[in-house]
Amino acid sequence: MNQVERFEEVDAPPETVWNVLLELEDEIRRTALSRSLEAVPVIGDRLGADRLPTGIGRAVFEPEVRIAEENRRLVRLDRIGVPYALDSYHEFHLEPIDGGRRTRLLQRETARGALVPVLFDERRLGREFEDRNRLIRERSEPRARA
Repeated sequence: MNQVERFEEVDAPPETVWNVLLELEDEIRRTALSRSLEAVPVIGDRLGADRLPTGIGRAVFEPEVRIAEENRRLVRLDRIGVPYALDSYHEFHLEPIDGGRRTRLLQRETARGALVPVLFDERRLGREFEDRNRLIRERSEPRARA
């Protein structure tokens, strides 16, 4: 099992960060020609296919929502093919801080399966998480100030 996680503190309440997170996830899904996310994703929803670059080509994931707790947590399972070839749990956790005026955002990916040594690139994933967390912060903070 391999895991990557990155934190970001956001000067916005969890409700604002949640909305930005879903908008960003929706943008990513629409780019992959899939459907939009609702205000609260439904457990079991399939989010369309992601085609992700790997060291040996492009891997196709079909994300499925596993946990959706509004303003708190979104967890999806990204799976290549059959179970345990590569199962990757992608999580977003929003923790209110400073009396709910700010949010500590955690983005985590936990992967297991036979293809982890070939397809799981911790450094690339860490950079992508940092970029996505920063984008969520940059979109959330102006909304909170407005």
